[in-house]
Amino acid sequence: MSRIIAGAAGGNPLKSVPGDATRPTTDRVKEALFSRLESWDILQGARVLDLFAGSGALGLEAASRGARQVALVEKAPKAVAVCQQNAAMINKTLKSDIASVQRGSVDSILDGYFDESTRIPRRTFDVVFLDPPYPLTEAELETTLLKVSLVLADDATVIVERSSRSPRPLWPVSLQPFADKKYGETHLWFAEPVQPE
Repeated sequence: MSRIIAGAAGGNPLKSVPGDATRPTTDRVKEALFSRLESWDILQGARVLDLFAGSGALGLEAASRGARQVALVEKAPKAVAVCQQNAAMINKTLKSDIASVQRGSVDSILDGYFDESTRIPRRTFDVVFLDPPYPLTEAELETTLLKVSLVLADDATVIVERSSRSPRPLWPVSLQPFADKKYGETHLWFAEPVQPE
């Protein structure tokens, strides 16, 4: 049973996506990840984007710990339904409509956040989680990361969760990796936007 680990909604259980198409982040990894993010003081008041959200556990943990806005992006119908239930629970617990769910492919949702004609983002985010399915190729992930880089606030942090057997992500030139950590079968990668000279 997955749960919110800490913060205002700490202890609340999260519904899981039925079947084995999604791979939930273990509580151990989630705890380590969020204690690192809190030590960097980047969650309070953050605008958070949770891509390939699954049950929404990462984004909703951020909401519990002080994020002011969380967008969960998922396209699988079963996962979307679970995201909506978990987001509703968080919003009720926090007495605020912090979490929202967007159904669609990650790349098409990201395209909608960026105005191609003006080259100006319609929305920007401070923290972005990507926990893509293992079959997603490194080239596809690089394309998605490039789109992510177009909607980041200046001091944003991007976190990519991959199998420890997956190769290092191919980072676009607009993102600079600055840390990584392996937890058993899971490898977390951290990056930030490259500031223009």
